[in-house]
Amino acid sequence: MASVENAPDAGTVAVVGTGTMGQGIAQVALVAGHRVRLHDVAPGRAEQAAEAVTARLDRLVAKGRMTAAERDAAAGRLHAAEELGDLADAGLVVEAVLEDLGAKQLLFEALESVVADTCLLATNTSSLSVTAIAGALRRPGRFVGLHFFNPAPLLPLVEVVSGHATDEATAVRAFELAAAWGKTPVRCTDTPGFIVNRVARPFYAEAFRLLEERAADPATLDAVLRESGGFRMGPFELTDLIGQDVNEAVTRSVWEAFFQDPKFTPSLAQRRLVEAGRLGRKSGHGWFPHGEAAGEASGNAERPAPHTAPRHPAPRQVTVHGSLGPAAVLPELLADAGIGVVPAHTGHTDVHADEGRGHLTLPGGARLRLADGRAPAPGEIHFDLALDYRTATRIALGCADDVSEADRAAAAGLFQALGKQVSVIEPVPGLVVARTVAMLADLAADAVARGVAGEADVDTAMRLGVNYPRGPLEWCDALGAGWAASVLRGLQGAYPTGRYAPSQGLLRRSGPAGGQS
Repeated sequence: MASVENAPDAGTVAVVGTGTMGQGIAQVALVAGHRVRLHDVAPGRAEQAAEAVTARLDRLVAKGRMTAAERDAAAGRLHAAEELGDLADAGLVVEAVLEDLGAKQLLFEALESVVADTCLLATNTSSLSVTAIAGALRRPGRFVGLHFFNPAPLLPLVEVVSGHATDEATAVRAFELAAAWGKTPVRCTDTPGFIVNRVARPFYAEAFRLLEERAADPATLDAVLRESGGFRMGPFELTDLIGQDVNEAVTRSVWEAFFQDPKFTPSLAQRRLVEAGRLGRKSGHGWFPHGEAAGEASGNAERPAPHTAPRHPAPRQVTVHGSLGPAAVLPELLADAGIGVVPAHTGHTDVHADEGRGHLTLPGGARLRLADGRAPAPGEIHFDLALDYRTATRIALGCADDVSEADRAAAAGLFQALGKQVSVIEPVPGLVVARTVAMLADLAADAVARGVAGEADVDTAMRLGVNYPRGPLEWCDALGAGWAASVLRGLQGAYPTGRYAPSQGLLRRSGPAGGQS
């Protein structure tokens, strides 16, 4: 358990705003050993919140994560502050009120007249500018963003956000305090969405775009991203959990803050969902039905099943042409499954084998190629990227219109022989996982290049903040120099809107290979 003894400027922590997040932050500070004062503008709300936090501590005791003596000591350090003036002795004030710029500015202006000049002022905003909130302050240098993730007591990540006027000493102090509380802090500058909500946009946006293009249904897209990409949840089920209104508002806020950059364009399909009041679990229906409508009241909820191809026999052998890049392990896996793997004849010029675009040839003549950002050419079947082809349990395929039924069946049977389920989707450029990972890598590299955060902090934030199986930059490097940029080049050719143009940060990271397509 974290201890306040090693925390800088240990003392009283005030939390203003007593909703779920405010209560969670108060619990974190209490468990770390601080005196905590809770304040809310609504009469009686602070006292109610203090009782709720005490009940949270009781649950920790029941779970064996805190002793009764520790609970009693923590409860003794917790006080409701009915007046703002009761926060005068705070060494840190964390604000967790509604996401309204004017309300936050007025609050901090009032706090400046109450607390000492040495008091650290912090906002837990997730969508507003830290710089703008501090803009009206006398001493904006002591103001910083401390963005916790919900639920604050459980999730380790804290984004420490420096506004334009934040002193370096302030950011360091906030970082050290969050670390002393047992959190994993990361540093970033004040940019729309900070790290997580900026870099994560493609995870949702690409899936929603694929739905709008009728590439596949939500259940199938979720399954492919989970079972091939290794993501904890698919974007459709995750936004149902978050709330469609909340997720769409963050997307729209980031898009508008970036002056409607096409890389952040919101989804019309999600907007219609919000307009229909289908907000996810909290309303009983989102992308999927929830609650009694889905049978949950009786414990017999049936989620829509992903599209899964029927079983097909695997071909007896395939021919390997060139390198399969990130899928280079496939020939070994096929051989282990008893499928003959025949190298292409040397000295033979293959008009279909571009440099860096190896493929497998099926007995019927169709070429099986890793998705590369382009739509399948005539005679091609594209298979999707996997986090690990050894352990992936599902693979998506996209077939050119002229591919025979026999070759479609052979491609499905090939992956089924490796113990994987197969989802055949429309032959869209980049399929599902490949285009999503390429875009995540692009936004991550762009954030680093623009000085938003360091590489390690970006990868840490995405692993801990949204449970990605790998940090986007770590993943980008593992896929090989230029892979992500090449995929985006292909997508840019298919969708020449600027959305998929590789950023300069990604191109510099990719080296000479980044310009290849």
